[in-house]
Amino acid sequence: MLTKSEIHTRLAGRRAGYSLERDLYCDDGVFAADLENVFYREWLFAAPSAALPKAGSYVTLQIGAYPVVVVRGNDGMVRAFHNVCRHRGQRLCAKDTGTTPKLVCPYHQWTYELDGKLAYARDMQDGFDPAAHGLKKVHCVDLGGMVFLCLAQVPPPIADLAKHLMSYLAPSGLKEAKVAHTSTIVEKGNWKLVIENNRECYHCGGSHPSLCRTYSDNPRMTAMEGPDKASPDIMDHWARCEAAGLPSRFVHHPQMQWRLARIPLLNNAESYTMDTKAAVARRMGTMPFNDAGSLLFYHYPNTWNHFLGDHAIVFRVLPISATETEVTTTWLVHKDAVEGVDYDLQNLTTVWMATNDEDRQVVEENQKGILSPAYEPGPYSTLQEEGVIQFVDWYVGLMTDRLSPLHAQAAE
Repeated sequence: MLTKSEIHTRLAGRRAGYSLERDLYCDDGVFAADLENVFYREWLFAAPSAALPKAGSYVTLQIGAYPVVVVRGNDGMVRAFHNVCRHRGQRLCAKDTGTTPKLVCPYHQWTYELDGKLAYARDMQDGFDPAAHGLKKVHCVDLGGMVFLCLAQVPPPIADLAKHLMSYLAPSGLKEAKVAHTSTIVEKGNWKLVIENNRECYHCGGSHPSLCRTYSDNPRMTAMEGPDKASPDIMDHWARCEAAGLPSRFVHHPQMQWRLARIPLLNNAESYTMDTKAAVARRMGTMPFNDAGSLLFYHYPNTWNHFLGDHAIVFRVLPISATETEVTTTWLVHKDAVEGVDYDLQNLTTVWMATNDEDRQVVEENQKGILSPAYEPGPYSTLQEEGVIQFVDWYVGLMTDRLSPLHAQAAE
């Protein structure tokens, strides 16, 4: 198991433009360092706010060692807490999702209001102060219908992302949506391999026949250079969409931690469906037409997303171990859309259910190959894998800085 110093040395010596070395994808020490320096310190996508439709609705997630519960309060606010009773540490909510009027510990029935205040603790002695035993808070923000949380005591700035994301998401009306379906799978691969696989479509033609009916694997469609070098197809799409009130042009974080861009689908396709037509009769929010393409949004370290005219698909990535990753996919539709009337669930989900399983197989085979002592880092394609290069550069830069001896000294 690598020490922090050894991890720092390997990251600092990494060959630019090449994949990471073997241990960085499978070593338990690296996994612990990833949790401590990335997942415990960065903003993470937790859930769409549509998964919390009313007071008392909650979702739970496990971030490394930390169980967390996200709940909508009686005041409509979405809050996050450590999912740990302040009595003897029992998890309050064991299910992935649910609804409850109060958060009640199943062990000794300590009862918390939806804002985290301790409301009831049976048979406690004189001098016990309920106000000192409320749930521990986790930083939580709802950005246009996407709920992010951060475990750090002092979270990194989020104002720039908030400004752009809320503007770009506004026409999709995520807060006026509902969950049509949720799927969770476990991929037997390191979380970085899961993200890397998503950041390129070099593999799409050979792996994703259903997706490639509507999503172009031409790297120019998602090129990162900006509008001056964008594909003419994208430029025309931007002009049409922006004239209709849809923010569309590439905007991104200086180190590419996040990016927003609206791209057209192939051959004027309307949605990610086998027949390329809209899957839902009711459009999302104020979307002006079905063939608005897909608004792409990713945020490292744990989410990528597609927002279309008729529905949205949001993805959450959470590491389980050095070689296991949980991927949760949620399909959102207009809150008034009726299953069996306005949409067929199988038609809505077929493409991405297939794509997720295909990606799982790719990632698992990738991990198996990297576990071989014969593996050595290979060169990325600057044409096809620009997104992978940018993700790996972001990860290496972040970890090199946070594991540096100078950074460690400053934190002491």
